[in-house]
Amino acid sequence: MSTIIIRGLKVYAYHGVNPEEKEDGQIFVLDIDAKVDLGAACITDRIEDTVSYAKIIKTAIAVMTAQKDNLIERAAQRVAEALLNEYSALEGVCITLKKPDAPIHADFEYAAVKIEVKRSPGKQ
Repeated sequence: MSTIIIRGLKVYAYHGVNPEEKEDGQIFVLDIDAKVDLGAACITDRIEDTVSYAKIIKTAIAVMTAQKDNLIERAAQRVAEALLNEYSALEGVCITLKKPDAPIHADFEYAAVKIEVKRSPGKQ
């Protein structure tokens, strides 16, 4: 099994439990690891034999901006589920969703969650 890796995808969205987070929004940063068999693509050199990382990015952005979640846990889960639903070649995904500007009075780089979802056996 191979992995398509996307790092540091910045998305402006409106997630958080505080009212101002849902009104003003903020930058969120996603790291995406998409598990897929790249064997055929390595031989054929055809985009049809892989999952386009441009499409993965487009889906992640659409999900992040489609609704306002209280928790980044829920937003990350929705991204993971959407990727598995949209791209049948994916066997699993790991989403790390970072919130660098979380409204916490402390000096920190970011708060984050990591969600790993595997495709159920027999589900395509």
